Amino acid sequence: MKTLPRLYPILDTGALEKRGLALVEAAAAMLEGDARILQIRHKGLWSPTVFEDARKVASLCRQADATLIVNDRADIAKLLGAGLHVGQDDLAPADARVLLGDGPVIGYSSHNAAQLREAAAERVDYVALGPIFGTSSKQNPDPVVGIDELRRARALAEKPLVAIGGITRENARAVFEAGADAVAVIADLLPARATAADVRRRIEEWCAVTGPSAAQ
Repeated sequence: MKTLPRLYPILDTGALEKRGLALVEAAAAMLEGDARILQIRHKGLWSPTVFEDARKVASLCRQADATLIVNDRADIAKLLGAGLHVGQDDLAPADARVLLGDGPVIGYSSHNAAQLREAAAERVDYVALGPIFGTSSKQNPDPVVGIDELRRARALAEKPLVAIGGITRENARAVFEAGADAVAVIADLLPARATAADVRRRIEEWCAVTGPSAAQ
């Protein structure tokens, strides 16, 4: 069973654009801050420019010995030699595993106890549960799970559990105490007026909260 780093940064291209940060610039800053896993989350058209930027991020991750995950798009993950994260409405994990093979990391989202139990039975390396708290990073988010439900759901899956949704440096400790193995973070990685140096410092602050990066 693969072990995930406790901090799981998500590079949401929409959020980055609002801060005036380029994908490659933000990825480099996070890796310099000691992030050991990154996810590219791009909900728009995968234009040649976006794909080329993602290819550069993949190269940076290889140089840093960090894991790269692509959200939703198994084809892009395959082309980049990256892992994949899929949601309830995306390609089925079993089909994604056929396409990507046994090597790459595959994660699967869940939003309640029933989905988590089903996700844990799939050929995936980790399951995600959320939103734990209210979040503004996703349009039409699922109902908030909450800490108590996270604690109860922990017993339903032996695989690594990634908590996501509204997690900040202030509430992360409670999330870990409830049983999460890792926290996926978008908004709290990006200061309101963000430069690459700001993002690197924020990752360093997060690493101080989560502790040393786990071996992959």
